[in-house]
Amino acid sequence: MATDMEPTVTTKLLHLIFLSTFWGMQIWVTFISSFVMDNHLNRHTFGFIQSRLFPFYHHIGSACAFFNLAIFAVHHPSDLLDEKEAFQIFIFFVCVTVAAINAQWFGQMTSEIMADMHLIEQACGLGLDIGLSSNREAYAKLCESDPKYKRLSNRLWLYHLLSSLCNLCCIVCNGYSLYYLAENLSTI
Repeated sequence: MATDMEPTVTTKLLHLIFLSTFWGMQIWVTFISSFVMDNHLNRHTFGFIQSRLFPFYHHIGSACAFFNLAIFAVHHPSDLLDEKEAFQIFIFFVCVTVAAINAQWFGQMTSEIMADMHLIEQACGLGLDIGLSSNREAYAKLCESDPKYKRLSNRLWLYHLLSSLCNLCCIVCNGYSLYYLAENLSTI
C-alpha cells in the first residue's frame, strides 16, 4: 500500500528514467555492443574499450539502482507495504547490492587482470586477432608455457563469471521491476 501522498509526476518520471536508463544500458552492453565489438575488433582493442567503458556502466547502473530504491522506499513506508511492494523493495535492494559489488570489485578486478594479460600477450605477439576463438591454440600454448599467464587466465575467468552473474542478476531484477511498474502504471 502506497502512502496517502501521491508521488508527483516529476518523481514518477525520475523513477522511470532511472529504471529505463539502467535497463537500456544493460541490454545494449550485454546483448548488442559486446557481440559487435567481439566480432569486429581485435582482442586488445576490445579489452581496452571494455576496461574504459565498464566502470562507467557499472557505476551509472549502481546509481540508477540506488535512486530507484530510494524513490520507491520514500513512497512506500515499511509499515504500509503489501507483499508485492515488499518484494519490489527486496528486488531493488538486491539490484543495488549486486550492482555495487560489481562496480567496486568484480568489474574492476576483471579489467585489471585483463590489462596484465594483455601485456604478456603483446610480448608474445598475440592479441591482434579478432575474437578469442580465432586463435585459441596460441592462447592455450601460452597458458601451458607461462604459469603467471595461466594464473591470470584462471582469475580472469572467475572474475568475469562473477561479474557476468552480477550483471545477469541486475537484468532479472530490472526486468521484474519493469513488470511490476507495468502492472501498477497508476502508481509508482
